[in-house]
Amino acid sequence: MIAPHFLKSLGYLISTASVLLLGAVSWKSASEHPLMLACLIGGMASSILGMALRWSSYVIEKHRGGSG
Repeated sequence: MIAPHFLKSLGYLISTASVLLLGAVSWKSASEHPLMLACLIGGMASSILGMALRWSSYVIEKHRGGSG
């Protein structure tokens, strides 16, 4: 049986990889327009940061014995 903690962590890693792959595909087009490039970088960074914060809160709750 796979541990829920492992599945949640794997899900966040897959989501992060997805953001990076989609960003890589968009990079060439966005790099031709500074505002689009800034939006792409900002969107990728905020998405990854959001996933990292959600994962961190899950780890903290798990460590404290809360549900999650």
